[in-house]
Amino acid sequence: MLEKITNYFGSIGVEMKKVTWLSKDELLSSTVIVGVFSVIVAIFLFFIDFGLSELMSIFLGGN
Repeated sequence: MLEKITNYFGSIGVEMKKVTWLSKDELLSSTVIVGVFSVIVAIFLFFIDFGLSELMSIFLGGN
């Protein structure tokens, strides 16, 4: 059992050496893109939610 665990973690090390990591600039630009896209989606969903709430309020005779 211990041999299997050791083999497993050894293979993880081998695979991690094959990974191509992003540079600092690539990581920063990707993070900014994800952040901006998240804000855009949040604003879009806010307006959809607000609009549907107002529409339902009108249909149901609320204030």
